[in-house]
Amino acid sequence: MLILGIAGGTGSGKTTIAKSISKQLGHQKIKILHQDSYYLDQSHLPFEQRQKTNYDHPSAMDIPLLKKHISDLKSGIPIDKPIYDFKTHSRASETEHIEPVDILIIEGIFALQDPELREIEDIKIYVETDADIRVLRRLRRDIQERGRTVESVIMQYKDIVRPMHLQFVEPTKQYADIIIPEGGHNKVAINIMVNTLREYVRRLQESQPQN
Repeated sequence: MLILGIAGGTGSGKTTIAKSISKQLGHQKIKILHQDSYYLDQSHLPFEQRQKTNYDHPSAMDIPLLKKHISDLKSGIPIDKPIYDFKTHSRASETEHIEPVDILIIEGIFALQDPELREIEDIKIYVETDADIRVLRRLRRDIQERGRTVESVIMQYKDIVRPMHLQFVEPTKQYADIIIPEGGHNKVAINIMVNTLREYVRRLQESQPQN
């Protein structure tokens, strides 16, 4: 199994790139694991306390579970991926069943932050997009998809998101094999990745025994 890690700041275009790669490959044995699904469950805490969680700090992530799931998939073991509900700040009761795949994409702001996670990623990508563009994208996403207000998003970005990005996310750029400017709008970079992965799939299929 080939593993890609795609990191970058909030709103940089990580998800767009991951989905574009998956769609262009058109290969049924490729899967995206969004790190956002692996926030720690907080259903045991009062809602007011959940709201105070710093979701832009690595400590909010269940990295051990993510690494276990990656290890299971590499070993041919299916997983049940958690689903995170950002409106209640807790995991949903449902999970997503995922079978082993040929290509696994790990996408999230901390995809290159954990040393052990970096070690198992075959290709490490950092998506670099101007801060003003990222702010606007996050504003639209949090209002439309997560039920936040304009004021709350702006305050959170200024007080938490930006300092956490500078401390924990941007420094991981040094570990990237490839840096993609302008996110999903960089068609050239995406096409290069797609062609690389197509070659990997071709070689993998040729190496498999024929019935």
